[in-house]
Amino acid sequence: MNFVFLSPHFPPNYRPFCRSLKAAGFTVLGIGDAEFGALHPELAGSLAWYYKVGDMHNYDELREACRFFTEKFGHIDRLDSLNEYWLETEAALRTEFGVFGIHNDTIADIRRKSRMKKIFAAAGIPHARGRIVKTLAELKAFAGEAGFPVIVKPDDGMGAAFTYKLHDGAQLAAFFDRKPGGEFIAEEFIEGDIVTFDGLADRDGKIVFSTSHVYGEDVMEAVLADSHISYYSVREIPADLERAGRKLVDGFKVRERFFHFEFFRRKDGTLYALEVNIRPPGGFTMDMFNYACDIDMYSVWARMMAGEKVDLDYRRKYSCCYAGRKYRINYRYSHEELLGMLGPKVVQYQELPPVLARAMGDCGYIARAADRNSILETVRLIQAEK
Repeated sequence: MNFVFLSPHFPPNYRPFCRSLKAAGFTVLGIGDAEFGALHPELAGSLAWYYKVGDMHNYDELREACRFFTEKFGHIDRLDSLNEYWLETEAALRTEFGVFGIHNDTIADIRRKSRMKKIFAAAGIPHARGRIVKTLAELKAFAGEAGFPVIVKPDDGMGAAFTYKLHDGAQLAAFFDRKPGGEFIAEEFIEGDIVTFDGLADRDGKIVFSTSHVYGEDVMEAVLADSHISYYSVREIPADLERAGRKLVDGFKVRERFFHFEFFRRKDGTLYALEVNIRPPGGFTMDMFNYACDIDMYSVWARMMAGEKVDLDYRRKYSCCYAGRKYRINYRYSHEELLGMLGPKVVQYQELPPVLARAMGDCGYIARAADRNSILETVRLIQAEK
């Protein structure tokens, strides 16, 4: 079986996906813009062929690479990057080359926030009111209905890029004075904690693995304030969150893919759907899956992609946290002091590339503990400031 992996070198922590695909019996074919000699040896050893393109945004080059692979290796069985940035490109290539998965006719449901809201409504899940706004008058009218602050973001955006939190009429006008291109959606501001329902569904839509995370500060706020981020997994998923998450797996017809659903948990306990991502959670959350349960989800995913009927037996043994740090912040404890205090709780530490640093931090720690209070104390120690 042939698996085409787009941009296998970035993000750099995605190397285990290609390694696991090779172990599952795939012929792994990479397309990227980096020189082959610059690839990490583990990644280079996982690829049967690497096709370098001059520009990953040039669809004609990607098409030509897939044509080359088809002529040399036969039909492409699967194509992915597991990265939100390339979702639309993947859908176009799958459509053109007859590859199973999300195609052009369904990509808008998982990319456009305005389309997501329709599926939230059909599933009976409360969600933030929102509307496409093309003029300042439309934005003012929405703010009059929803109240301030108003969140404005690209309808088909990713992460917190070009996301604005507007507090008054002057800021509404200033937004339109400098508005980037593309369609923007205005949303009411929902105050609450961000909680997630994350996991993996098989080809029939059956959930193979699931977990949930609680965010100390959401990515949007961290990016806007240039602050550090933290989040942690729970050992028991709240029943209402699990029900809502399973409804969305069905509503968005998740098949043979990871999913990452974000909700607001208001102070009164109500859940509000925020958005869906039909790919693995970002950053190092895949590693957190593994550390929390002592499993290898990279391997589980690859075996499932290869056609194996996966019936995963797992327990959430630990709460697992990610805590990022920014070099601009003066922290109370040095890296060495933290390792001395936390000892074996810290299971992973990494420096992050600049493109990820604003959201995830310049460096980040992954730690685990059997109880929630211990993991919260771990986050507090890592991010304590002088």
